[in-house]
Amino acid sequence: MTDNPAGLTVVGIGADGWPGLAGTATAALTAADVILGSDRQLALLPTEVAAERVPWPTPLLPALPGLLERHRGRRIAVLASGDPMFHGIGATLRRYVDRFDVIPHPSSVSLAAARLGWPLAEVDVLSLVTAPVEELHPLIHPGRRILVLGRDAGTPALVAELLTARGYAGSTVTVLSRLGGEDETIRGGPAATVDLAGVDPLHVIAIECGRGGARRPLTPGLPDDAYDSDGQLTKREVRAVTLAVLGPQPGELLWDVGAGSGSIAIEWMRSHRACRAIAVESSPERAARVEANAGALGVPRLRVVVGRAPGALAGLPAPDVVFIGGGVTRDGVVEAAWEALPAGGRLVANAVTLESEAVLAGWYGKLGGELTRVAVQRASPVGGFTGWRAMMPVTIWATVKP
Repeated sequence: MTDNPAGLTVVGIGADGWPGLAGTATAALTAADVILGSDRQLALLPTEVAAERVPWPTPLLPALPGLLERHRGRRIAVLASGDPMFHGIGATLRRYVDRFDVIPHPSSVSLAAARLGWPLAEVDVLSLVTAPVEELHPLIHPGRRILVLGRDAGTPALVAELLTARGYAGSTVTVLSRLGGEDETIRGGPAATVDLAGVDPLHVIAIECGRGGARRPLTPGLPDDAYDSDGQLTKREVRAVTLAVLGPQPGELLWDVGAGSGSIAIEWMRSHRACRAIAVESSPERAARVEANAGALGVPRLRVVVGRAPGALAGLPAPDVVFIGGGVTRDGVVEAAWEALPAGGRLVANAVTLESEAVLAGWYGKLGGELTRVAVQRASPVGGFTGWRAMMPVTIWATVKP
């Protein structure tokens, strides 16, 4: 990070432009030597603002450090849409600059909630400015309200298509464009039929989820048929117990070693938006299936590594937690996972065969922890009657690195 002794001020501005700014914001812009912003934002400033106007380069991130350094020592103002620290340029600048002032403007999300009469604290908010539309999946639940920041004019159509495909075609989709401006528009309708032609790129999408679509709870243990699988799938009941043992917490990174269909890593990430995971799978076909499952279940940012542990683990970001779902009998896998964990890191491994169970018993003897055996029976037809059909029992070893 760099320190800017001349000071840097980030000023939020809305579609209403200069007339909508408070006195502190107009004073900061008037006093600036240079103003950075998009072409659209810079065009909102009146001619009496004498500062040099510098439009953002494309792509922005690689050029940003050099741009700030080039204007070091000058009074710099940066224009941001709405609230700079809410999915805005302010959060990006924080990576490069230690200190700067922020003068926020009402965010487009706040304005949308005001127009709709929605209590903002009861609404889920998602930015699709940089994220793929599949990240909407975990937020879709009957009766829920969602506000989505769109990336471009095509985003509302992608949202409507996803809702329809999930069985939520009757959900109300409202597009609020250029909020706060003189040309503000609001239009909407059911996801399956809403007219989205000619949507302005500057918009917020409001969703009122209907009822009757596929239910996908955020608690561990999605139905097995939620996954595309060739049979290498941690079954629902065992998966729920395993996730409870893993204990995901926001911001933690999981290694899912021997990922199979990816169910453990996927449900780890579904537990909280900040949870991260790397799925390691030796089969290219299964790795592709993991990626497809991750997208369909709303965690497209799951990183998939094709390779065989322990070699495939070398060079990966250090994990907070490791789950070994396959490969515990292979030399060096448990050792590599244990070595990679920091103090306080958690290691969990599942075994279904006598050989893999014997390995876990050996490690339990060396490192301690807990051993749990899970046996599940499901009811199934037996002729004209119903009986219990046992699944293979699973042994779970869990330990914490001192």
